[in-house]
Amino acid sequence: MDTHGYGVSFLLFFILCSFTNSFAALPNNPSQKSNSTSSGSGQINSNSVLVALLDSHYTELAELVEKALLLQTLEEAVGKHNITIFAPRNEALERQLDPEFKRFLLEPGNVRSLQTLLMFHIIPKRIGSGEWPASDSVPVRHKTLWNDRVHLTSKNSGEKVIDSAEIVRPDDVVRPDGVIHGIESLLIPRSVQEDFNRRRSLRSISAVLPEGAPVVDPRTHRLKKPVAPVPAGAPPVLPIYDALAPGPSLAPAPAPGPGGPRGHFDGMAQVKDFIQTLVHYGGYNEMADILVNLTSLATEMGRLVSEGYVITVLAPNDEAMAKLTTDQLSEPGAPEQIVYYHIIPEYQTEESMYNAVRRFGKVRYDTLRLPHKVMAQEADGSVKFGHGDSQAYLFDPDIYTDGRISVQGIDGVLFPPNEDPNSEKKTTPLVKVVTKPTRRGKLMEVACNVLGVFGVSSSCQ
Repeated sequence: MDTHGYGVSFLLFFILCSFTNSFAALPNNPSQKSNSTSSGSGQINSNSVLVALLDSHYTELAELVEKALLLQTLEEAVGKHNITIFAPRNEALERQLDPEFKRFLLEPGNVRSLQTLLMFHIIPKRIGSGEWPASDSVPVRHKTLWNDRVHLTSKNSGEKVIDSAEIVRPDDVVRPDGVIHGIESLLIPRSVQEDFNRRRSLRSISAVLPEGAPVVDPRTHRLKKPVAPVPAGAPPVLPIYDALAPGPSLAPAPAPGPGGPRGHFDGMAQVKDFIQTLVHYGGYNEMADILVNLTSLATEMGRLVSEGYVITVLAPNDEAMAKLTTDQLSEPGAPEQIVYYHIIPEYQTEESMYNAVRRFGKVRYDTLRLPHKVMAQEADGSVKFGHGDSQAYLFDPDIYTDGRISVQGIDGVLFPPNEDPNSEKKTTPLVKVVTKPTRRGKLMEVACNVLGVFGVSSSCQ
């Protein structure tokens, strides 16, 4: 009897414990999902869509998520609501992605762009393949985790599309807290694409300041010297007139002495660097070809820079050079004379030239084609060079500036005033003037008659 009572008591205790565990397993909030993947500690359930991302065909995307430091953000998103991930397969990220763009995403300074790119593939809402809009309906917009919007559409053939990528594996991974759709290629937001283009453009055209190269003040066109510390209340080191901006000057910057950090300027390397920059910039191949192949100007410019001179090159673009005729280039020394007229023996930037023309109205710069000068003036918020029909605007400013050589792109070829091929030579028409025969004066006739009477020969006849 005691054993039977003990068995009944144990059975009742087991049933009570089972009910207690069942009630404890129920969520406190009825609206909360019963199989929540996020606990109070922020841990992810093994059945989560994020874990499935690591164990599927999307490990390359999961690696990018880890490098972008987005794991905690995605854990919080999964804990709040279901998510939909549009994931490119490993083949799309390994073979089809541009290596330069992938290198840009993995640079430590571009974490923000990588986060924008990855969160553009995630929608904080569960969207299955059956919820796609029909082909004859308008596209449906959904907001991503980065607050951008993506468009879901369908083709007439039945393929499902998100923006520009086709869904190749719909509902590839389905979990209680989300779904993964496989797409054919990576989705790139416009902001990330613009950032990548801007970085690539700056990297391709920017000139690197050589080590030890002097820094020229664009306002005074003089070499900057380290400023000595001045105590508070002491008079200025330089007189006030030295601080005023002088006019254009022909005085070259002094070459460094043998005891300097470099001993001399490597002018040839700097000229080679600026010509390569001119070619990579695009649109100035004709000018580079003249400097390198048709003339020895590159060597002469390198020698000038090595001796301590500074130069500014007004480089006409290819469209302007194409307007030159064969006769203008075939004459002996013609290419050299054209380029000499486009080289100013000063270091000028867009800012310094624009400030000069705004202050003085018209500025005449000396050129290497002595004694001709090129005139600059302000026009339409820019700088216009030349005179008459031979004029050119500052089209591509500061293509190359390294403190010794400055290259400014212009949209025309300049000629001296007396050699402008566009100016028509005005000829004065010849007018035939008929002069009346001069009549001798009466006194002259009387003198001739008197001389004839005395037998004196004269030239009166």
